[in-house]
Amino acid sequence: EPLVELLSTGDAAGKTWAAGALSNIACNAENQIRIARGGAVEHVVQLLRTGDAAAKNEAAGALSNLALNSDNQITLARAGAVEPLVELLKTGDAAGKARAAGALSNLALNDDNQIM
Repeated sequence: EPLVELLSTGDAAGKTWAAGALSNIACNAENQIRIARGGAVEHVVQLLRTGDAAAKNEAAGALSNLALNSDNQITLARAGAVEPLVELLKTGDAAGKARAAGALSNLALNDDNQIM
């Protein structure tokens, strides 16, 4: 919960660090569920839309790891993650593009997300 709070109220650097921490924590399957249920998804998607390059890269990494969980795949799509991930894939730096591609790949594992 402190990371979610930092994502919503922190300064730019704090938000970037929080997204990076969530990305690392979301490598664990149980944490993927906890993070999504804890309200982080909307804040990570917002950071992906509005952050600087470093923040967008960290947000895309967090979404990529969160999207390893099948329930989260739907949650992320419904939260509007696809559009800013596609935008990052088009306009980001090399690291951002790679993380966006990874997140989109994981989201596409769910049949419901393959209809565009």
